[in-house]
Amino acid sequence: MINLFFISTEIFLSLSILFLLLIGVFKKNSESFIYNFSCIILLVGLAININLNPQFPIDLFNNSYKIDYFTTLIKSVILISAFLVMLCSLNYVKQNDILKIEYPILILSSILGMLVMVSSNDLIVFYVGLELQSLALYVLAAFKRDNILSSESGLKYFILSALSSGLLLYGCSLIYGFSSSTNFDLIYQNSESIEYGIIFGIVFVLVGLAFKITAVPFHMWAPDVYDGSPTSVTVIFAILPKIAALTVFINFLYGPFLEMFDQWQAVIIFLSIGSMVFGAVAAIGQKKLKRLIAYSSISHMGFALAGLSVGTNEGIQNSIIYLIIYLIMNIAFFCCLFMLKRENQYFDKVEDLSGLSKNHPLLSLSMMIILFSLAGIPPLAGFFAKFYIFTAVIEQSMYFLAIVGLLSTVIAAFYYIRLIKVMYFDEQREKYDLNHSLGLKMILVVSSTIILIYFINPNIINNFVSNITII
Repeated sequence: MINLFFISTEIFLSLSILFLLLIGVFKKNSESFIYNFSCIILLVGLAININLNPQFPIDLFNNSYKIDYFTTLIKSVILISAFLVMLCSLNYVKQNDILKIEYPILILSSILGMLVMVSSNDLIVFYVGLELQSLALYVLAAFKRDNILSSESGLKYFILSALSSGLLLYGCSLIYGFSSSTNFDLIYQNSESIEYGIIFGIVFVLVGLAFKITAVPFHMWAPDVYDGSPTSVTVIFAILPKIAALTVFINFLYGPFLEMFDQWQAVIIFLSIGSMVFGAVAAIGQKKLKRLIAYSSISHMGFALAGLSVGTNEGIQNSIIYLIIYLIMNIAFFCCLFMLKRENQYFDKVEDLSGLSKNHPLLSLSMMIILFSLAGIPPLAGFFAKFYIFTAVIEQSMYFLAIVGLLSTVIAAFYYIRLIKVMYFDEQREKYDLNHSLGLKMILVVSSTIILIYFINPNIINNFVSNITII
């Protein structure tokens, strides 16, 4: 008999979504209640997930669903990130007429899909989770129906994502055809001899996954979707799907296809180099902050993939550390964007930061810390994230990848420092209205402080991640 206790997080989230739907239908003007209750649901889900804490791997549904320390940790990261995202964007959602009953329910549905993706040990289960995540994100991207940019971004994301899903499904069918199974464990057993059909299947699946994490050359949707979507949705795109998709990268490549490491390593290195270089160069000419952060995220995903390409436990652990620090930096950056408000209008252009330090010194200081960290300047958290990746890469004598990463970091530092120059040396503009919620300010202060003092004890995150053993 299946022990449903180990999927209690997913069950709780599913029942909560159904409950909120009923509340929304039968109770008028319940938008604020549903949004606030969704935040509570995420915290309760986090508590349930932490309480699972399996001492050994648990296989459910004929080994198609896996619960272990790694999946439990990543699910906790997703739930915490989702809670922080919803909390910091509350004022923005209220003031931009986004607070509908569907909005938080769509976010919860997308998160449920991510949790399924993380624990999937079967191609079919993985695809179900992926589509549950994606379908909700299609709607969220186009949530402001009266805004032409939001509608355009939703349509672009839908069309390109459908294309990537088709390629991914074709790859899954090739793998099934040549290995006679969709289960990761059985694929590993049936793939002792290297079949070219399986290699083609792996490449097609990687194309679909690369689309989800905006890796070059499958990044084309990101700048337009990031820019056109409401900022509260952009922060979701910038963080949550990337955590889930990178976890699937690890489970997919280091599970059934570990013996084919030499075949797929070159693909990951290509995605990594392309993302690091293109993301760093393309962001230089951007005039909108959301487009700039889109190219920045492309570059950062290149560094995360570099850790996966080395084929060691240390590389995987360092990629996860990089991802956690990346999400802290991005949440902090978007908190600053949510602060840039004047007369109920939000601003997201580079020129809107002009002279910010003269009117809002504390906000400018926080933003400077975040930007220096994103650039990888020591001794901030972003420096340690890249240092760990470079360490893992150099230990495997992959010097070319390390040199490309270093050059990309130098190039990317230009546009981060340019924003600081705009804030501190350009002519000042009219003051912004910073009377925001306590939750937003607390998240910004805490995340900025973590970035600033991370060097005092870098092992805070390492201690959680060091227990992960994939290989």
